[in-house]
Amino acid sequence: MRKIILAILGVLAIIGAILLGNYIVAKNQKPKPKFKKQIKTVFITDVQNKNIPVILTASGNLTAKNRIEIFSEVQGVLKTANKAFKPGTKYDIGETLLSINSEEFYASLQSQKSNLYNLITAIMPDIRLDYPDEFSKWQTYLNGFDLNKSVPKLPNFSTDKEKYFISGSGILTAYYNVKNLEVRYTKYQIRAPYSGVLTEALVSPGTLVRSGQKLGEFIDPSIYELEVSVNAAYADLLKAGNSVDLTNLEKTKKYTGKVVRVNGSVDQVSQTIKAFIDVKHPDLKEGMFLEANLVAKSIPEAIEISRKLLVDNAAVYTVKNDSILTLTTINPVYFGAENVVIKGLENNNKIITQPLPGAFDGMVVKTNKK
Repeated sequence: MRKIILAILGVLAIIGAILLGNYIVAKNQKPKPKFKKQIKTVFITDVQNKNIPVILTASGNLTAKNRIEIFSEVQGVLKTANKAFKPGTKYDIGETLLSINSEEFYASLQSQKSNLYNLITAIMPDIRLDYPDEFSKWQTYLNGFDLNKSVPKLPNFSTDKEKYFISGSGILTAYYNVKNLEVRYTKYQIRAPYSGVLTEALVSPGTLVRSGQKLGEFIDPSIYELEVSVNAAYADLLKAGNSVDLTNLEKTKKYTGKVVRVNGSVDQVSQTIKAFIDVKHPDLKEGMFLEANLVAKSIPEAIEISRKLLVDNAAVYTVKNDSILTLTTINPVYFGAENVVIKGLENNNKIITQPLPGAFDGMVVKTNKK
């Protein structure tokens, strides 16, 4: 009897344990969450093929179109001028930039003039006797001879005999010596070849200037030149006279320039060709960095989109039936810095305008026309 009771209790304990276990498992089980299928929204636009201008972007620094480096061809002490020879000083055309002490050289020049005058005076009696017909012109020459002015041109020779006589008297040699000194004397004053501004000054008044020494730099600030490098593939499309849009680095100011020269040689390393652009504007300064947009050609039946929309540089996502993404193969024609010009889409095809993360061919989407 005792064994029967123990067996019954054991069976009941086992059944109770099973029921308790099932209860605990059932209590801890959570209902499976039900996810609502989410359909992403994409922005689309209708494709309208048209002529797309290819704009080549290049950049460079401005340099003055008219620039001279000032060198001395004579030696002497730099004199004080009306304007300080310092960077930023403006000069008008013909105004004296530098003046070098020339007193010693001037005395030598006057000595040579006097020598020429004496030589001509000495032969006047011979001319009166041997060449009476030529005497009046030489007398007129002497009357017009002024030591304080440039030596006038010698009278023309009427005969070979007169020429030989004058030459044998040493007058031609003396005359050209004086003219040579007069030309050199003008080099003691350096004048502005055009209106401009001094950008570099390497000497100051009282400095001993030596022949061949660099004294400074002078530029014309009214016109600048921009040198840019363009891919050699578009060399045949660049032409002198083309208008160019220019912007500063911050894109806050715009200028208009003109292509004036295109180099005929291609750089072998970079495979680029140099173009030179003239630009005028009062706000411009030498050394400024500008970006140039050169219109090279137009591509017909094409559209321009962001490079971010390309898939493997060979396809884009379009939308069919207003809800299904379709990966469409296209032909990229020209890659810009941010955009790309493509062909291969038909008019009124719907193309997405913003990248869609996780997009795939056949994906169901909602559309929002932009």
